[in-house]
Amino acid sequence: MYSLPFFSRRTLLACAAALCFVPAHAQSPAPIRLALIEGLSGPFANTGESVVRNIAWAVERVNARGGVPTAQGMRPMLLTRHDSKGQSEEALSALKSAIDDGAQVVLQGNSSANAAALIDAINKHNEREPTRRVLFLNYSAVDPALTNEKCSFWHFRFDAHADMRMAALMQVLREDQSVKSAYLIGQDYSFGQAVLREARRQLGVQRPDVQIVGDELHAMGRVKDFLPYAAKIKASGAQAVITGNWGNDLTLLVKAAREAGYEGKFYTFYGNALGAPAAIGEAGLGRVIAVADWLPNVPGEASEQFYKSFRQRFPKPSEDYVHVRMQLMIEALAQAVEKAGGTDPVAVALQLEKAHVGIAGQSGGMRAQDHQFQQPLVVGVMARQGTPGVPFDVEGSGYGFKVVRQIKAEQARLPSTCQMVRPRS
Repeated sequence: MYSLPFFSRRTLLACAAALCFVPAHAQSPAPIRLALIEGLSGPFANTGESVVRNIAWAVERVNARGGVPTAQGMRPMLLTRHDSKGQSEEALSALKSAIDDGAQVVLQGNSSANAAALIDAINKHNEREPTRRVLFLNYSAVDPALTNEKCSFWHFRFDAHADMRMAALMQVLREDQSVKSAYLIGQDYSFGQAVLREARRQLGVQRPDVQIVGDELHAMGRVKDFLPYAAKIKASGAQAVITGNWGNDLTLLVKAAREAGYEGKFYTFYGNALGAPAAIGEAGLGRVIAVADWLPNVPGEASEQFYKSFRQRFPKPSEDYVHVRMQLMIEALAQAVEKAGGTDPVAVALQLEKAHVGIAGQSGGMRAQDHQFQQPLVVGVMARQGTPGVPFDVEGSGYGFKVVRQIKAEQARLPSTCQMVRPRS
């Protein structure tokens, strides 16, 4: 067992050790090269590092079984990491570097703005240089536009987009008659704007009796003190906060709300980890609600064993943030490469469009129309570890999330406006 240190952007990161360090002449056939472009420094470095662990673990699992069967033989996956610093220009620079290094698949997710920039750049690159095309696998960038008006043949999203997540949250809020007023707050970029826009729309449809008493955006990753925001939330009399904030922007917000004495609920996209439960503490019991593709306390032996395996691989409490969707993403890629017989981008993309994979009792499939993965969602409420339905806590905080709603893939599905443009050759 080992935890992953910080590597430079071109350092080999995650493949089974026996495959990573063998002499170059023994590495035949060539590995499948994956490039992770993520913010690994700056205000959201912790979210980037959590991605590294998840993708590394998924790649290790593929390589532990010998790699991916192809027409050239068994091919291992080789993952490199590139630090975008959370900035679009840095992400584009990292993309060029990754392609120059021979990357065949690009992975990114934390920031829909960065994802949009990468989609545009990859579209242009693949058109300009058909012999060096790359695929883009997205695990967390959930601006709905990315699989609607900005959809791309080269882009595949494995997370539920913001509107799908909001619809799942609303299934719980719709029945919570204690909430009569809500404060909407989010990060001021495409994703945060989409969350607040959809919150307003869905409240109007499903809970028109709920009064919106606050609606604001704040600079992403720049606010160090959220107490002024927390004071406004408390003064508004809001009985619930609805937010898509993630990373430190969420942790600092809920911490400030606790310090301000705010006693309302938090309906969140990402309140289940990365410091948020510990930051809000006892005040969050029964009041912090989170939507996810999966939670550690999802009932079932397969889910339990999966989570235990991750915690054995990464035992430090600070490393505790596992995403089933990222595991499914790598399994879908392996499946597509195997069925394509190799790594030709068009052939792999055509197989990814039909991918259906499962792990830990969770399964899902890609929708060819827009390359939006269709999977179940769950909603959990923060509770003390050891209470019924909460065998596992989060990050050693003593608090976990009890699953209160499980939503089938067909119930989570939403229509798409994507008009897919397919390559001419």
